[in-house]
Amino acid sequence: MTAPSADSGASLAVEGLRAEWADGVLDLVLDRPAARNALTVAMRRGLIRAVRAADADPGTRVVVLTGADPAFSGGVDLTESLGPGAPAGARTDPAAVVRVARTPVIAAVNGLCYTGALELALSCSFVLASERARFADTHAAVGLIAGWGQSALLPLAVGVRMARQMMLTGEPIDAEVALRAGLVTEVLPHERLLPRARELATAIVAAHEPAVTVTLGLLADGDGAPLAHALALEAQAGLRWRTDPDEVARRFAARTRRGPGHTT
Repeated sequence: MTAPSADSGASLAVEGLRAEWADGVLDLVLDRPAARNALTVAMRRGLIRAVRAADADPGTRVVVLTGADPAFSGGVDLTESLGPGAPAGARTDPAAVVRVARTPVIAAVNGLCYTGALELALSCSFVLASERARFADTHAAVGLIAGWGQSALLPLAVGVRMARQMMLTGEPIDAEVALRAGLVTEVLPHERLLPRARELATAIVAAHEPAVTVTLGLLADGDGAPLAHALALEAQAGLRWRTDPDEVARRFAARTRRGPGHTT
């Protein structure tokens, strides 16, 4: 694996967004805690730039996205985006870029995750939640409609009835409800959230890189598609797939020695 330059993380950082790179993993931290990490235009552009840089960098295998405690993010900074001096490009959409990323993006939701931030989390490869996490969509409650995919992404995650309840009322759900509904994959004690995200990131880094990329693409292309279409995509990928049998045998033997549940 090729490592990026030592200042790669620093070059991606903007005000309100911290970026740090280590061992194939790019950590992105939404960092405006006094404003519940509300997403400014600069932060959204920074997220887009960081995810695209991860895709272009062979040394970056996984992105972990989280927020500075006590929030993941309250969504778009409406005081900036709706104000009289709203900057050009105020509709910049990082969620769309995350959804098509070739690099897996893990959302580690450490607190409230509302509206545009929920769209961003739903666009990630999967979502881990702290026991303190809360999820809500308040677009309709404040007189807006979703613009980053909420009306498609949320029903896919939790079902259309739960999505209607969340989107029409604006009421939040807690982490355990989110887990039962399928919005998140794990709920963790708060102090275990980032260590667990890094455990999973390490497992992805250790996996066969081309296989990870193809698998992520198949899942994205088949998401919401008819079963026959998704199966055809997999069959076509199988016909094109070439791998080294010796490497498969080596990897299989190594995993067998380690036993189930090991990530390194």
